[in-house]
Amino acid sequence: MTYYLYNTIFMRVALALVLFLLAGCAARQVQDSLAGSTAQKLVTYSIDDLVAALPKEHFGAWSGRKMFLESNFLADSDVRAYADSRLKLELSRRFDIDVVADAESADAVLNLFYTSLGTDRDTRGFFLPLGYVPGMDADTRINLLTLEQFQGVAELYYFVGETGTEKRGRVMQARTRSDALGLPVITVPLNTIDRD
Repeated sequence: MTYYLYNTIFMRVALALVLFLLAGCAARQVQDSLAGSTAQKLVTYSIDDLVAALPKEHFGAWSGRKMFLESNFLADSDVRAYADSRLKLELSRRFDIDVVADAESADAVLNLFYTSLGTDRDTRGFFLPLGYVPGMDADTRINLLTLEQFQGVAELYYFVGETGTEKRGRVMQARTRSDALGLPVITVPLNTIDRD
């Protein structure tokens, strides 16, 4: 009976250890700046993809007419100004819409709400966090086997039309990713964000 009890306990502990190891680790870090070239490219490519996906059924009808752009975001930033400039260029070139600075002279209004303009960093897999060690940065870790995802995200929704009769567009999102395989000694890029 004692042998059976010890064997059962050993099997349960071994199973719990295996399940713990298979569960792995995951972490997400939100970048608060666009300090590096990679972060800047990820965000600007996402903005480019987002405005290129504007639907013709909502904007084609305003071809040759004047439109006032009112954009909104949580913070008045350089990224928002860049997104607005890229959007104005798309409206002008693809839809032949004249974006004007005065709402009174416009035939239509585009009320735009950016819900995301930034970067995310995800790490999935197995790693040893070292942030709890005194003197170490909170994000310090040793990768055992990880998938590191660095993403640029641009997301918006809008109302377009004559004042008071605007039609709401769907929520649109664009993501640009740069992935890497994290190993204990080296990080191996899996894809690049370069465009032809």
